[in-house]
Amino acid sequence: MLVAVPVVLVAAPVAVAASKTEKPVSEEVHVVFTPSGRQGNVPAGSTALEAARALGVDLDTVCGGRGICGRCQVAPSFGEFAKHGITSEADAVSQPGPTELGYGGKRPIAEQNRLGCQMHIAGDVVLDVPPESQVHKQVVRKRVEVPDMEIDPVLRLYFTSVAEPELDSPQGELGRTKDALANDWQLTDLDAGLGAVGQLQQALLKSRDITVAVRDGRTIVAAWSGLVDEVFGVAIDVGSTTIAGHLLELSTGEVRASSGVMNPQIRFGEDLMSRVSYVMMNPEGADDLTSSVREALDELVTSLADDAELSSDAILELTLVGNPVMHHLMLGLDSVPLGGAPFALAVDEALELPASELNISANPSARVYVLPCIAGHVGADTAAAILSERSHEAEGVQLMVDVGTNAEIVLGGRDRLLAASSPTGPAFEGAQISSGQRATAGAIERVRIDRETLEPRYRIIGSELWSDDPGFADDTKKLTITGICGSGIIEVVSEMHLAGIITTDGVIDGSKAATSPRIVEEGRTFSYLLHDPAPDSGQPQLFITQNDVRAIQLAKAALYAGVQLLMDHLGVTELDSIRLAGAFGSHIDPTYAVSLGLVPDCAIDQVTSAGNAAGTGAVIALLSGTARREIEAVVRSVEKIETATEAKFQDHFVEAMAIPHKTAEYPHLSKVVDLPTRTESSADAAGGAGGGRRRRRSRSSREG
Repeated sequence: MLVAVPVVLVAAPVAVAASKTEKPVSEEVHVVFTPSGRQGNVPAGSTALEAARALGVDLDTVCGGRGICGRCQVAPSFGEFAKHGITSEADAVSQPGPTELGYGGKRPIAEQNRLGCQMHIAGDVVLDVPPESQVHKQVVRKRVEVPDMEIDPVLRLYFTSVAEPELDSPQGELGRTKDALANDWQLTDLDAGLGAVGQLQQALLKSRDITVAVRDGRTIVAAWSGLVDEVFGVAIDVGSTTIAGHLLELSTGEVRASSGVMNPQIRFGEDLMSRVSYVMMNPEGADDLTSSVREALDELVTSLADDAELSSDAILELTLVGNPVMHHLMLGLDSVPLGGAPFALAVDEALELPASELNISANPSARVYVLPCIAGHVGADTAAAILSERSHEAEGVQLMVDVGTNAEIVLGGRDRLLAASSPTGPAFEGAQISSGQRATAGAIERVRIDRETLEPRYRIIGSELWSDDPGFADDTKKLTITGICGSGIIEVVSEMHLAGIITTDGVIDGSKAATSPRIVEEGRTFSYLLHDPAPDSGQPQLFITQNDVRAIQLAKAALYAGVQLLMDHLGVTELDSIRLAGAFGSHIDPTYAVSLGLVPDCAIDQVTSAGNAAGTGAVIALLSGTARREIEAVVRSVEKIETATEAKFQDHFVEAMAIPHKTAEYPHLSKVVDLPTRTESSADAAGGAGGGRRRRRSRSSREG
């Protein structure tokens, strides 16, 4: 976010910062903000708030930097960050001063946080802006739909009357309860943990009529006095970017609350391999990664319980899914082996463990079921997606893709099922894109470009109107157009190609500057001006640069190459259906997914959204013990193809760099889209100021 007030970066406090940090400060320091990925140099001695304003980072403040409101909290991260090329040391920031130490505002300072308006920066540093410190909160789009299914609860409730204790009978309360359950419900050979025995004792002190929760028909896990007819569980999809959870009543499958939080591990690296790399270079940092995600899980479960107006003690069952790196970091297992061949998992089997082992606030007897992983880069989230989509029962050849920073690919049907992962990187999430951002109110999410004038129109999150619709300005006056999110990035690059702005090999055609002021020269390349606000609006210009196009090409080529590799192994040349899964995949327009070359050609009406398939699979496993046993059997039959060791992957990747593809035919897509003739860039089109072309002033002159 760009703040519409003058920003003065003060260099004078350098001496103050140095005295607090005992580290000599240079004239400029490099600051990286996560999760936005914005970074740059600022004068040493700047506060974190000043740095955020200078770099256009979304950091909230109400008191104007006086250390009163507590809204500008940031969390410094320390260690070696190879991706950003910096080492962030503890003395890169000032020590807490009187204002922070004496802070008494309504919004408490979290343990790892600092007040951004008071903390001075003396060296290169990575700063995380937590969700509560962001003005434009993340739109968590991982909703879940409970499919039609037969519920087979792992937890059942039994109401019974327990005999009163007697002096001449030494039997304990647990024994009397077992007798009652055997007489009333024919439940025998039950056991119970210490926590459940304590709950049972307290319940019987209040009433001899109690409700008992029994897990898997053999273990007493909780007890309450009186009649209780509801028991609750939480299904969680631990994504590398977003952690989404759903609280359900276990006997009916009713969703009582859904919520999501940003994964706090983003401050250690936007993509999975960056986090593994962080652990490699900072062995002690593994504990930080584990504790941060566990804290987020605990906060999410507590928030879900609050939303449903329940006590956390009412939650007795949880299911967790995630990719292999998240799976290992969440469980406190070593993720380093996943950073290189042979990508060995510590465990690929399903796990059951007490919720307390993960520091999750729930009933003391609550258990966590972690779905099985398939292979080193294909995790429990893919297993959950298979369970949700019934991929192992599909007729014909079905492709399922969970599009994210690491795309998971499943191909096949009832006879044979193959799986792979492909390193798409964070470009689809808005990272590595000059105007990219995550899905928040004000982000551009839909784009269309006129084929003749090259003028764009777009929709932003928070409004149903297009930018050229009457009333758009009034409808969006409270929103700031701050950037472009993943679905918008897919559409704008595809539209630029369909409009002839981008050649087949992905070069922005500079010759178009002669016909449209939207094509802007930038050194030896060109950019496309997507959003050009009024000068007094306080909003930034938004460009799609040549580097942005390259980042999308690299990401989509990696995904396409992975799909093609599986098609080779399966021996097929055509797909019967494509399912786009995940929070991001669910918001991609199928036509643009194909026309960009994200996936191979397919009948467009057979390219559909699978929704949050991993989250839905976690819900299915939460509600059904039968489903748990089913997916444990299915994953053992899935054939894993390792893209990193396949020689053909690179060949497929090179051909897939073209838009939509260098050689593939698109008969299905051609029925709904007028595909431009394949073209390659010339030196004149690719860059340089050609003889007298009419063009808009360069970005540098406009931004200067």
